[in-house]
Amino acid sequence: MSLRQDALLLILCCAVLAILGEWSGDALLARLWALPAALLLVGLALEGLLLRRCTVSLELRAPAYWPLGRWQQVQFAFRQESRRMLRLEVVLSAPEEFAASARVQVLRLAAGLDTTTSLEAAPRRLGRYTWPVTHMRISGFLRLAWWPRSIATHSIVTVVPNVIARSEQHSTQRTGSTSRGLIRGAGAEVLQLRDYRRGDPLRAIDWKASARRGRLISREFSDDQHLEVLIAIDAGRASGLGAGDLDRLSLYVTVAARFAQRAAELDDAIGVLIFAARPLALLPPARGAGAVARINELLTACRVQPSESNPVLAAARMRAMLQRRSLIVFLTDLEDASAGEQLARAVRLLVPKHLPFIAALEGERITALQRARVGEALGAYRALAALEYTEALQGNVRALKALGAAAVIDRPEHLDRAVLEAYQEFRERRRI
Repeated sequence: MSLRQDALLLILCCAVLAILGEWSGDALLARLWALPAALLLVGLALEGLLLRRCTVSLELRAPAYWPLGRWQQVQFAFRQESRRMLRLEVVLSAPEEFAASARVQVLRLAAGLDTTTSLEAAPRRLGRYTWPVTHMRISGFLRLAWWPRSIATHSIVTVVPNVIARSEQHSTQRTGSTSRGLIRGAGAEVLQLRDYRRGDPLRAIDWKASARRGRLISREFSDDQHLEVLIAIDAGRASGLGAGDLDRLSLYVTVAARFAQRAAELDDAIGVLIFAARPLALLPPARGAGAVARINELLTACRVQPSESNPVLAAARMRAMLQRRSLIVFLTDLEDASAGEQLARAVRLLVPKHLPFIAALEGERITALQRARVGEALGAYRALAALEYTEALQGNVRALKALGAAAVIDRPEHLDRAVLEAYQEFRERRRI
């Protein structure tokens, strides 16, 4: 309980009357302070008794399954059944794993009517979370005090991977390639002959037609590819570092979920391997919506591990499992030298039978330091450190490509798009 202004005025009145009574020497005046004190105590007792009979209920309206990193509004619906109007001060908050700004909302509750307010939030980590207890305080009917209350909703929210929405899917299909079409490569059926274009593989050139026409002629084939793809997600200690509004593991999971969704649309077999110091979970490549559902369930349960990552053991497990040439997508860290060396050893285990593709993050803040104007000695040291970081990252990428792997680095908000575009290019160029 905390006193309000009217109660503080009664306390001040008690103090003034007590001082006057002490100075005056009048016995009647000396006891006059007891009157406002009695009014205060009786008033507080009456407020407490009346509010004890008032029940405030709360209904939390939040999605049961909430996509990772997606901002949405949570509705708080308050209701009370007493005859009087209630005045509340409510603290609106979200679980610690959500991005949200807790705030205090002042509400007036009429009898028998829902009073609704909202809070915007976005989950930053996967998992199942119980919504925290909502704390509030209710103004007494005599405006003497605030009376604290807490309401537990017992609402559970499951944070799931943020897959591509239907509207975004349609947009991608309109602007990108379709699942079947004209592909440069060696398909099952020749659709047409055309002039050679830079980048066409040698096996696509029709040498007889080229000799007849006196220029290079390429063949276009139907897209009858049914590929196998395995996504390897690094869940080691470094995956707990920040990546924009999320941590790195949450970003990897989002990229993997969207990749699986796209691969299912193209009728490719898609699987997932989660690893840290050792392989933790494995779903072999499979096709269809059922495979995507199993992958999303596994990704939802993925957590950051306290150990360092070992991609070599993960590569050995993949090499033993995959029987045909596959695209292996590593979502991992490329920043330090030890990570680059481990990935290089993993790539040597997989090439040339498979095509390893490493997707890593570019530190946006470090890149900004490199481009920032230098006005002091400390700024110069920061710029040099940022330049060294960028050169080391690019050096790791060049070393992996020299071994026969593909690699891409991009900012957190663009990584999923970069990975999907590279996947589409691999299919078109028949690199898998």
